[in-house]
Amino acid sequence: MRLGLVGYGAGGRLFHAPYIAAVPEIDLVGVVTRNPERRAEVAADLPEVGVYDSLPDLLDAGVDAVTITTPPDTRRDLVLDAVARGVHVVADKPFAPNAAGGRELADAADRAGVLLSVFHNRRWDTDVETVRRILPRLGEVWRVESRFDLDEPGSLDAGPSGGLLRDLGAHLVDQVLTLFGPAVSVTAHLDRIDQPEGATDCGFIVGIDHRSGVHSTVSASKINHLSARQWRIHGSEGAYVSDGTDVQIDQIKQGRRPADDLASWGYERPDRLGTLHTAQGVESVPSAQGRYDEFYRQFAAAVEHQSAQPVPASDGVATLAVLDAALRSADLGETVRL
Repeated sequence: MRLGLVGYGAGGRLFHAPYIAAVPEIDLVGVVTRNPERRAEVAADLPEVGVYDSLPDLLDAGVDAVTITTPPDTRRDLVLDAVARGVHVVADKPFAPNAAGGRELADAADRAGVLLSVFHNRRWDTDVETVRRILPRLGEVWRVESRFDLDEPGSLDAGPSGGLLRDLGAHLVDQVLTLFGPAVSVTAHLDRIDQPEGATDCGFIVGIDHRSGVHSTVSASKINHLSARQWRIHGSEGAYVSDGTDVQIDQIKQGRRPADDLASWGYERPDRLGTLHTAQGVESVPSAQGRYDEFYRQFAAAVEHQSAQPVPASDGVATLAVLDAALRSADLGETVRL
């Protein structure tokens, strides 16, 4: 599959290109960026890959699919342009400003007969894969807490179209929807700060009642100088506790690449393993493997009609519907039913 990458900021460089390179079924054939610094980075990182000034230039060169990893305000038009040319699309999250906007893009892709997948890569986080493996041992799951605090004030996207809920919140909500099923109601609180671009949410806590009967709580912050990742899962047979996280971004920043040694990629450090608490006692839970490359492997197979999409647009719309409800809940001070 010939794939083009639109945008080469931190997302394109750290979260897309290394994992595309780990999938033999995909040939990365072009990157779109006009920024001189980014073009220099592409030349250094991907010397065999062409660089284009615009999406139309890339499409004219010939691709089967594109990944859109530009800022959120630009994604709608780029996705529509790509699907109108009959090209399959991977869209970074949030792939639309709200659920209605997501449905517009999903409908456009359906009419064009192309795939539209949302890059909810954190379904393949190391800690999430470990949670997925341990759930059967907890019996009936009752309550889940997922917390992700980042000490990154400078990376908060400002203004009405930004905020932490639509950024990290999209991942955390997608994770619990994937693990525990559709949401039926949402109750939320947002921390907000005033910025030149407008009021911006910089932290949140979102409670979700799932159709399965599970109640999950996801929370995060970004400007409080706190860094933590935690899971607390309570079930009829015990509890699972984890203070680990996903290790893949750290490995990327250390200069490692999954294509170099995929067998050892994405495992948590032994001193940060989660623990299972049952009537038999407490036991350390081995780390599952985090594999962001699996998203692209499944996407390539879907393009070849060999399997389902890794994250179809309908899943992205479901996540956006919960985010929409969380915003309404925070503004109204009440629970919102979906």
